[in-house]
Amino acid sequence: MVLSERIRSFISVDIEDPLILDRIERIKETIVATNADLKPVEKENIHLTLRFLGEIPVALIDEVYRVMLSVKMEPFEIEIKGVGAFPRITSPRVVWVGVTKGSDKLREIHRQLEAGLRKLGIKPDSKGFEPHITIARVRSARNKQRLVKVLYELEDVEIGKIVVTNIRLKQSILTFKGPIYKTLREVKLG
Repeated sequence: MVLSERIRSFISVDIEDPLILDRIERIKETIVATNADLKPVEKENIHLTLRFLGEIPVALIDEVYRVMLSVKMEPFEIEIKGVGAFPRITSPRVVWVGVTKGSDKLREIHRQLEAGLRKLGIKPDSKGFEPHITIARVRSARNKQRLVKVLYELEDVEIGKIVVTNIRLKQSILTFKGPIYKTLREVKLG
């Protein structure tokens, strides 16, 4: 890599528990069955984004890693529950599964990351942070009403619990088949 090169990147909690991934897959199958115009997230790409960084210089990777190392948080449990959509269920653009228990700790990690990233000159996250795991993107309004109905039916679905033990800096390589995520750095909590 050339030092002036830029990479598309984000900091995440990867979802790796096979049982949780299988449950998310079943939810994706249910929403895909609506025949809505969706782009589901591939199973191997399922994650919870703590902070999307966008295009950053390769030279900043180690600085971002140092910010990640400065996060003060012990491992903790999160509960993954419920299906929703941004901006809202009735106008879905992004379909997600939510986080109930542990969302306060994810917000605290996000807050600590924001403080450190700001010192590196990375602009603050303008959208705010709502812990979620994106499972599909809606491409058009095709069969929207059917999709909305199913989203309401899945609003309280219980998916399971996982223990968050690490956070990762990931590179997102965009290809015509979809993004490929590559772990650049990993920090264990605690």
